[in-house]
Amino acid sequence: MAVWALGINHTTAPLDMRGRFAFALDQIAPTLIGLRQALTSNSVRHPGVETAILSTCNRTEIYCAADAPALDHTVDWLARSGGVSPALLRSHSYTLENDLVARHAFRVASGLDSMVLGEAQILGQMKNAVRAAEDAGALGSTLNQLFQRSFAVAKEVRSSTEIGAHSISMAAAAVRLASQLFEDLTQIKVLFVGAGEMIELVSTHFAARHPKQITIANRTLERGEKLAAQFSANTMRLADLPEHLHEYDAVISCTASSLPIIGLGAVESALKKRKRRPIFMVDLAVPRDIEAEVKDLRDVYLYTVDDLANVVRTGQAQRQAAVQQAEVIIDHGVQSFMHWLDQRSPRGGSVPLIQQINAQADEWRAMEITRAKKLLARGEDIDTVLEALSRGITQKMLHGTMAELHKGDVEQRAQTADTVQRLFLRSQSKSSL
Repeated sequence: MAVWALGINHTTAPLDMRGRFAFALDQIAPTLIGLRQALTSNSVRHPGVETAILSTCNRTEIYCAADAPALDHTVDWLARSGGVSPALLRSHSYTLENDLVARHAFRVASGLDSMVLGEAQILGQMKNAVRAAEDAGALGSTLNQLFQRSFAVAKEVRSSTEIGAHSISMAAAAVRLASQLFEDLTQIKVLFVGAGEMIELVSTHFAARHPKQITIANRTLERGEKLAAQFSANTMRLADLPEHLHEYDAVISCTASSLPIIGLGAVESALKKRKRRPIFMVDLAVPRDIEAEVKDLRDVYLYTVDDLANVVRTGQAQRQAAVQQAEVIIDHGVQSFMHWLDQRSPRGGSVPLIQQINAQADEWRAMEITRAKKLLARGEDIDTVLEALSRGITQKMLHGTMAELHKGDVEQRAQTADTVQRLFLRSQSKSSL
């Protein structure tokens, strides 16, 4: 079984490139179906391919497993979905196979490959990706084993090391930047656009600073009200945002929109109403929620997920010892997974052979039981039937072995005899002790 992965992340691709390949959670199932159809087409011939997609603001990764790798076809498919050439995608992506896939997945789950070293949010995002792949019927035993081992390795890393110590989250970084612009956060009004997990994290950090007002703007008012209730916040429909944008000193946005929802014109209009008082803006969405040109406005301080990188990287030096410890745990996890994968290989593994032996033994047993039942039905003595049953099974099991002992030259027969002795005689003597 071959395992391969294709991905882009915050270290290989700029924000706008990542935005081309971002998939909302509700898009994962149909996207996986399209990917599997592409990989199982007549020209590719990869029946039963397993697939999963992990898509966050910092990365989009495709994990696959099949009898043979299809990296080129996977690259072509993703390039088409993002509207770029395969060559351009390759220049901003990474491809991995087999043990390198396992190592990468384990490092991602453990927070070692994140913009925020040691952050825990990625683990929940990976679990959501696995759940989406399961629901789409795209996750087989190989990828399921890979991800379950990823979760186990991540748990061991977090319980055995201090990888999460001294870390600064994206949410905390947003508050820190706002503190540098505003002397007193209790005097500002904050608008959160969206009501997902990231907005909930950031709003929790801002709420701890007790701003003058918090408002949640969301496309679905009911979901916005649910989040607002946690912070005694106001709510607003997303459609009403341009009319009220000027009322807020800080705007933090993170939605799943495929197009910007806060345009240059809306921000320019808000600045005029604010009489040039500055606006602090954080766009945590990929693709962008706020048009990139907004950053050029004189009284706007706009930060993207990539702009926060320098802030969240502080404290990483203190965690390098924990990283080394985590890598040791990951090494062990990779070795264990590859051993499991090798065991399932038709060429090098024992699992298929064991399955064939068990199937053959069941067939022989069924044949002899059927024969014994017929003898009993004819009135044969039960002891005679049991003797015939045991003799019949024994002869079937030993027939092939006896035949092999008489095949080949002297050296081959000697090797066969040694194997038979180890399998039948030594094992029997040990079991009788």
